[in-house]
This record gives sequence, structure tokens and C-alpha cells, in this order.
Amino acid sequence: MPRLRPRPLLTLLAALLAVGALPASAQAAASLSLAVSEGTSGGIDAATARKKYAPMAERLSAALGTPVEIVFVREFAALEQGMKDNRFDFVVARPSDYPASGLRDYRYQYVANAEPQGHCMLAVTADSPIRAVAELRGKTFVMPEEAAYMTRFCRAELREQGIDLAKENVFYVREQGAIPFGLENGIADVGGMASYSGAIRQWEKKEQRVLHKSAGQPYMPVVASPDLSAEQIAKAQEVLLGLADDAAGQAFLKQLKITGF
Repeated sequence: MPRLRPRPLLTLLAALLAVGALPASAQAAASLSLAVSEGTSGGIDAATARKKYAPMAERLSAALGTPVEIVFVREFAALEQGMKDNRFDFVVARPSDYPASGLRDYRYQYVANAEPQGHCMLAVTADSPIRAVAELRGKTFVMPEEAAYMTRFCRAELREQGIDLAKENVFYVREQGAIPFGLENGIADVGGMASYSGAIRQWEKKEQRVLHKSAGQPYMPVVASPDLSAEQIAKAQEVLLGLADDAAGQAFLKQLKITGF
């Protein structure tokens, strides 16, 4: 009697069913995710994010013994929903209030935060007659999106300086890169930008003026899923804290415009 050979399609189906029968945790163990978000100050796309953060993912992969895949998250709502659903194993993000909400609301765990701290920078043109924050009353402001962390940061700083932004004329823009354009073309008198943004670096390179720099706030925190063990968190912390110890790590930190974690 001839021996029956397994049909390729049936073999494939059997393999797929076998994989599907594994617990979700076992399937997910094949890799970990590193969600990356730079908010309105970054101005990057998915391909750039993967290249930019590859050194970090590679070192985490080596330390944890598991591939770490970069997931670019452009929209703040998607970042928060992802943490709420526990879809991200690691999150590195600016603004810092989103990782903070992960810690507070979704049981994420603190890993590290970048140095130096972030600041609200209030910028005016080099030839602006404005010389003090008190002179900003009645002026026109250009800010990142109204709900953006840096806008709220600058709003709080202005309030400390006696200026209620809600009573002023304000233009809100999606990307911080548009703020210098608004200032240089007379659309606004003063703009609020993050100290870590490319926009403010270009502004200062052109010898334009920063009117005021706020006190610092924690910058670019890294947080981890509640599912990760204390041992995994410790290994991740060791990786991040050790980035400044070698030339390749220093090069990575330099492109992030930070000095370390």
C-alpha cells in the first residue's frame, strides 16, 4: 500500500494552528517594542525614527536577549492609547507628560530620563524692541499646538511672570519649525519653543534672540510596561546609564542632543 505524503497546505495549516495555540505571552516573547515619540519638536518620520534610535534598540536587545523593535508614534493620542492598552514594552518620548501619565495611570515603570532638562524658550527677533517678559502683554504669540506639552509649559511659565496667555492673541502651529517663520515675517512678536527643539537651535545659530529661558523640567523619560520584570528594568537602566561610557554611545547621545541618561 503506498505511503501517504502530507499535503503541503495541510502541513502549513497545522503549523499555523500550532503557533496560534501558544499563549499570547509566549508569542509576544519573540520581540519587545520600543515606542518612540518626539512630539511637535522632533519633526521626524518613521524611517528617520528607526534609524535614529537603532543604537538604543540594539543595545537593549543585546542586554535583554530579545529583539527590540522600534515603533514610531507620531500622534499623542496614539501614544497614550498604546500605553493604556499596554501595547508598548518601552516608551521613550518627549514631551515628558505622556510617559508621566503612563507611570501615573497605566502602571508603567520608570527606567530613566535624559539630561539636561528641558526649558521653555521665549524667542524674539534680534531687532525686536521687547527687552523684558513684562513687555509681552498685548503682544502676539506663536506657540506649538494648544494641547502640546511645551505650550502648557510656556503658559505656566508666563503665568509665573504675571502674563495670562488666555488673554493674549496667540497663533498655534502644528510644528515648532513654523515658529521662527512666524517671528521673522512679523506674524507674531514672540514665540515659545522647546530648548531641545531643532527650531530653537537654528534660531540661535542665526543670532536671533532668546528673551527668556524657564526653569528646567524632566526631559525625554524612558518608561517600561508593567509586564517587564525588575531584572529586565535593571538591565535596561544599565544600558541607558552606560551610553556615555564609549564612543559609539556618545555619538548616539549627541544626535539626540543630550549628554546622557
